[in-house]
Amino acid sequence: MSTLLPGQPVVLPSRGPAPQLGTGVYVRDASIRASLLGVPTLDAATLTIPRLRPRPPAPNSIVLGSVTRLSPLQALISISVVDGVPLPPGEEFTGVIRTQDVRATEKDKVKIGNCFRGGDVVRGVVISLGDTRSYFVTTARNDLGVIFATSEAGATLEPISWQEMRCPKTGKVEKRKCAKPEGL
Repeated sequence: MSTLLPGQPVVLPSRGPAPQLGTGVYVRDASIRASLLGVPTLDAATLTIPRLRPRPPAPNSIVLGSVTRLSPLQALISISVVDGVPLPPGEEFTGVIRTQDVRATEKDKVKIGNCFRGGDVVRGVVISLGDTRSYFVTTARNDLGVIFATSEAGATLEPISWQEMRCPKTGKVEKRKCAKPEGL
């Protein structure tokens, strides 16, 4: 079975008796639906969706966060998703992307302002624990970088290369360190 969002119907095998409903599922309009984000499991005769427990970032964790502050040497991100599990509101962590951690090549030519802007959503990997308040994060792989950004005109930018995104409204090209879109 695949991961379900709250409200999505749970598809059951057509054979056998109907299961008892446990936590994370409910019935509406004669169909069983998920009430939690997760993968349905059938233990004995009980169908449940276990609650995913968020955990703090650790080295090699894939994180999603939004850029909150930029300086010439680093970008600060507010981490809100760790290894695919959203953190509860108010429990975000701070990540630091240093210029040397933006990309794998030509590290000395990186300009943070050409890679990120405030509000960009970034996918990265935790390298290590930073100081007491933050984690060091890298975007130095093809699948890491900006995954969502808004143009100056307010439209969602579309990636056109690993370092450029285009506004569909105005056609203007903006520089970003883009993550390779999934499935390409």
